[in-house]
Amino acid sequence: MGTEAMTMLVWRSCRSRSGSTLRGRVGLGLAAAVMAAIGVAAPGPAHANDPLSWARFGLPGTSTPHYGYDREFAREWEANPPRGYPTLSPDNLGPLKAAIKRYKAVVAAGGWRTIPNVQLRIGQTHAAVGLLRARLRLTADIKQDSSYADYFDHHLERAVKRFQARHGLSPTGVVDKRTIAALNVPAPARLKQLQTNLGRLTSLVRSTGKRYLMVNIPAAQIEAVEGGRVVSRHSAVVGKIDRATPILRSAVHELNFNPVWHLPPTVIEKDLIPKGREMQRGGKSVLAKYGIDAYSGDGRKLKPGKIDWRSSAVRSYTFKQQPGPQNPLGFVKINFHNSHSVYMHDTPSQTLFGRNFRAASSGCVRAQNIEQLTAWLLSGNEKWTRERVVQMRKSGERLDVRLKKPVPLYFVYVTAWATEDGVVQFRRDIYLKDGVGAMAAAY
Repeated sequence: MGTEAMTMLVWRSCRSRSGSTLRGRVGLGLAAAVMAAIGVAAPGPAHANDPLSWARFGLPGTSTPHYGYDREFAREWEANPPRGYPTLSPDNLGPLKAAIKRYKAVVAAGGWRTIPNVQLRIGQTHAAVGLLRARLRLTADIKQDSSYADYFDHHLERAVKRFQARHGLSPTGVVDKRTIAALNVPAPARLKQLQTNLGRLTSLVRSTGKRYLMVNIPAAQIEAVEGGRVVSRHSAVVGKIDRATPILRSAVHELNFNPVWHLPPTVIEKDLIPKGREMQRGGKSVLAKYGIDAYSGDGRKLKPGKIDWRSSAVRSYTFKQQPGPQNPLGFVKINFHNSHSVYMHDTPSQTLFGRNFRAASSGCVRAQNIEQLTAWLLSGNEKWTRERVVQMRKSGERLDVRLKKPVPLYFVYVTAWATEDGVVQFRRDIYLKDGVGAMAAAY
C-alpha cells in the first residue's frame, strides 16, 4: 500500500522538537507518582531521557484557577507517549474483566446522561458542570469532589485531565468538542467495546514472547516490549479510513537505511497520477518537482517532460524516488514479511506526530523517534548503537541490515483495555470494527 501522498506531494520542511522542554518541566519523582495516579505506571527507575513530565497535567496541589492551557505542551504530550504497562500483557486480563463488571453495573443503573455541547473550563459556573461531575463519578475519574456542583474547580479540572488521558486525548483540562464526544459515547457501547476487546486480548497475550514489537492501530501507538515491560513507546501515523492499516502478525527481519522508495500501486493510482495530470495542465512535471524517476516496462528510464499523464500507459510504469530530504520513507525502513505490502518507516514530515488524530497514511506505519526504535531492534547485532544509527541518518549511506534474530511484530486493533493498576483505557474505533456505531470514532 505505501506512504500517504501528501507526504510525497505536499511535504514541507519542518523542525523537529527535541522534547527537552517536555522532560524538564517536572521532577521525575513527582511525575512517576502522578503517572500512577492517572493510570500510567512508571517503568521502574526513571532515566533522564524518559518523556514523563506529561503527567504534570493533574499534579495534586499544583493546579490553580486559569482560563487557558499550554498548547505547546499539549502538542508535545501527543508526540511523546509516556511509558507504561504493555497493552498485550496477560496481567491486563483480570483488570479488564473487573472493568466489564463495573460497566455492567453502570449500564444496569441506566448509564450516564448526555453532556451538552458547550465548552467548559476551570473558573466557569454552568448548569452543565453538574452533569459533567456526575458523568465523571460514574467512571471514577473524580478522586476528590467539591460541594459546588455547578462550579468548575481545580478538582474537576484534574478529573477531566484523567478522563482525557485515558481516552487518548491531550489532557488539557478543557472540555472541548472532542472531549464531549468521548464523554457522550453511551455506556452500553463502552461495555460492548470492553467485551469485544477482551476476546481480542485473550488470543493475543497467549502468543507474545519476552521481546516483541506492537503497533496498536486505533491508538496510533507503537510499543517495544522486553521482559514484560515497555522499553519505549512511540507515536505512530497509521492508515487513513479508506486505506486502513491491516491487522497482522509477522517478524521484523531487515532494516533499509536511506532506502529507495518504490511507489506502490495504491499511491500511483490515487495520488501520483491525479497530481501528475493536475501539474501537466499547468505545464509542470510532478516527477521533476519531487525527484521521482519513471521507468517503462522494459526498464528504460523515461524523461519526465515526455510522460502524458492522461494516457493509460502511465499505469504500466514503475516509479522510484532516490534517498534524500523529500523521500517519504525518511532514513530507515523496517521490513517484515506480509501479504499487504506494508512496512514501517521514518518520515521527513514530523508534524503529524503532534496531532491528536493520526490516521493519515496509505496503510504503512510511520514511527516517531525512530532512531531509538531502530537501535532497540538492532541491539542483538554487534556494533549497532544508537550513535551509529544517528550517524546513518547524517551520512545518507545506503545500507541494508538483516537482524541477527527477527523480532516478533503484531499489528493489533485494540480500542479498550484495562491495565494492572485498574485504569480503563479507550481509543477511537477508527475503522468501525467494534460494532458500536460511529460515535466511538467521532472524537
